[in-house]
Amino acid sequence: MAPDQRPMEDGIVRDFKVNLSYGRYLHLDEILGAQHPVSVPEHHDELLFILQHQTSELWLKLVLHELRAVQRYLAKDDLRPALKGLARVKHIQRTLTEQWSVLATLTPSEYSEFRSFLGTSSGFQSYQYRAVEFMLGNKDRRMLSLFDDDQSARELLVEALETPSVYDEFLRYLSRHGHDIPAEQLHRDVAEPHHFDEDLVPVFVRIYSDPERFWEAYEACEELVDLEENFQLWRFRHLKTVERTIGFKRGTGGSSGVDFLRKALDLTFFPELYAVRTEIGATS
Repeated sequence: MAPDQRPMEDGIVRDFKVNLSYGRYLHLDEILGAQHPVSVPEHHDELLFILQHQTSELWLKLVLHELRAVQRYLAKDDLRPALKGLARVKHIQRTLTEQWSVLATLTPSEYSEFRSFLGTSSGFQSYQYRAVEFMLGNKDRRMLSLFDDDQSARELLVEALETPSVYDEFLRYLSRHGHDIPAEQLHRDVAEPHHFDEDLVPVFVRIYSDPERFWEAYEACEELVDLEENFQLWRFRHLKTVERTIGFKRGTGGSSGVDFLRKALDLTFFPELYAVRTEIGATS
């Protein structure tokens, strides 16, 4: 054994005819074999492009898993594990946002070498991303038509559309804990997007004006604000990466590209949690 090598300990498992191996547990053959560049001749940088989007989809799968749990916990008045789930989602969001820095190393000339081979495929068609937006309250039934040829994706989106959002469940939680949530919010059509309700603002003014009394609700409000802010940072990094790579070309999926992405920056999930900031400490 060379002096700079560690000894191979006797207890290390070597026989995987019966024992479960790392590769089999993770199905690495399937995962590592799932990258299929379409450029001809195959362009070196297409692997980066594929892996960027595949890893994003894996993280989005975990976000959906956590948000479903958050919805269930809120519905059961079990706030602490719900907050733990939101905290995990926030860390995933940071990872997703940082990933854009890797894709940003793809220069316009490099991307142009294989972009035409992508056809009409586009990140706009990510059904998991759309499901995350639905679960956070930005619901849009029109998006279902993009997935008419993918039954499983459409079913996932219909479920997310017709299930109370995280914000819906939070408002119901607040109502059960003595806060005066407007009845129309408690009985609204949850398949429709949430719109700003000025009658909700006093509820949050009460919470923010007495955080010691309403600490758990206060903490949950701030977790939701963190989550939305992270989402906006992700959108912004997406916008700037696209602008850096293709300028103002149209998107491969038919959108206007950068202009379309810029409009998403105006979307908000929890408008009353931002409106309350104007009211706190304001003098009449």
